[in-house]
Amino acid sequence: MNRPTLRIAALLLLPLCLMARAMAADAPEVATYTKDGPFSRDTVVELARQLAKKPFKAADKPLPDVLDDLSYDEYSDIHFDPNKAIWAKEGLPYQMQLFLRGLYFKDPVEVAIVNNGEAKHLAFDPTMFTTGKAMTKPLPNQDIGFSGLRLHAPFATGYYDEVAVFQGASNFRSLGKGQNYGLSARGLAIKTADPQGEEFPAFRAFWIEKPSKESNSILVYALLDSPSATGAYRFTIRPGENTVMDVEAVVFPRTDLTKVGLAPASSMYMFSMNDRRRADDYRPQVHDSDGLLILNGKGERLWRPLSNPTSLQLSAFEDTAPMGFGLMQRDRDFNDYQDLDAHFEKRPSLWVEPVGNWGKGSVNLIEIPSQSEIHDNIIAFWNPKEVLKAGSEYSFSYRLSWGTEPLSRAVRVVETASGRGDIKGPTPDRLYVVDYQDTQPPSATPPKAVVTASAGNISDVTVVPNPKVQGYRVSFKLHPGDAKLAELRMELKFEDGRQAETWLYRWVSGS
Repeated sequence: MNRPTLRIAALLLLPLCLMARAMAADAPEVATYTKDGPFSRDTVVELARQLAKKPFKAADKPLPDVLDDLSYDEYSDIHFDPNKAIWAKEGLPYQMQLFLRGLYFKDPVEVAIVNNGEAKHLAFDPTMFTTGKAMTKPLPNQDIGFSGLRLHAPFATGYYDEVAVFQGASNFRSLGKGQNYGLSARGLAIKTADPQGEEFPAFRAFWIEKPSKESNSILVYALLDSPSATGAYRFTIRPGENTVMDVEAVVFPRTDLTKVGLAPASSMYMFSMNDRRRADDYRPQVHDSDGLLILNGKGERLWRPLSNPTSLQLSAFEDTAPMGFGLMQRDRDFNDYQDLDAHFEKRPSLWVEPVGNWGKGSVNLIEIPSQSEIHDNIIAFWNPKEVLKAGSEYSFSYRLSWGTEPLSRAVRVVETASGRGDIKGPTPDRLYVVDYQDTQPPSATPPKAVVTASAGNISDVTVVPNPKVQGYRVSFKLHPGDAKLAELRMELKFEDGRQAETWLYRWVSGS
């Protein structure tokens, strides 16, 4: 180690045991995963394969006391110095910053830079970070790792905007040009909404490949670990109007995985024009996403408005070889929300496009009761019917598009609203109003709406032109009777054969 002569002399005067302890405190710790050496796209796969053969072991790098009990204000007062960003002085199209461990993000994450087929461990350095008036404690000197990373690219000429963040278990986020962060994706979901508790796999290490000056993408490799599985992930990230991530994953189950979610996404939904009965708020709507969109294996487009239920709700949309699914944010006008701070109209949609045949399974939607917009209460993922057996290797690929939803010529749902109908019997009727937008000239003959319910009765179905949305307004009443739950389905039938989204909805008594 390169140390000043006076420092060495002083250490020689200490008892040997104290000297060894002092030197160990300042010396870089040996990386567990991101060791220096040759690197290829198979390196992380082999690490995950070998890790899966061993019993799960939680991260064992304790957090130094100075960071273990930080307040929210103290943690928020610690910032990465942009001047220390990786590649900041090299004129490359991407830069990287790191997150400090602490507060909600205490587990260590290792990081390495890959260049010309060689990986180099990136050690923690306190000079990477700056602090203000709230954080007065000195940052540690030893290599404690990080809690995550974020990537920047010049969306606008000369300014490097954030394009992706990886932090917290296996969570990551991105956005399109001009948007604000909203919903998140995850590497893997295990036992979500299970009565015995959910398991949260975590990315333990990242390898980021140094881009060239001409590169329009950046590569991120990640090692995932949990009690039930390990995994190797490769992200190819291309920022733009819609930021695109190509994800290649290999999962190694330690146990049989029956309750597993591929390509999971988490979002927030509080209320909209559809369900304001429990909303005491000046804003018309509050949500990061307002609906689940599915393009199933038969080419049918399904639209399911989200809800904030009074009890946990699980929905499974069975399918074979899905072509796409995702959580959408369709309302894009400020007046839809009237929130000058949150700007929900700028939150991205997230579209998942499977690569290859994902076989039989279901798109699962989980809606969790929530009274706070700071919590994600919506989860969507693909649940394969096939059990992922312990000791096996399961490979899958998909594309994530963060930004606006995929274009389609189908007549689409742009608004769902509901309110109390006539009071008949023990349960009030429910009135539904659904607006469809058409991208084509109006049909010579108005479409016919076919509405069905798994329980109760449907009446007063009407279809009228709606020039405000360049489409149609469909309204109908649900008479629940004694039912506690009803699955609703509506299809628009056009004489000229044009296609429309199928509207799906779950009515629950008391919701």
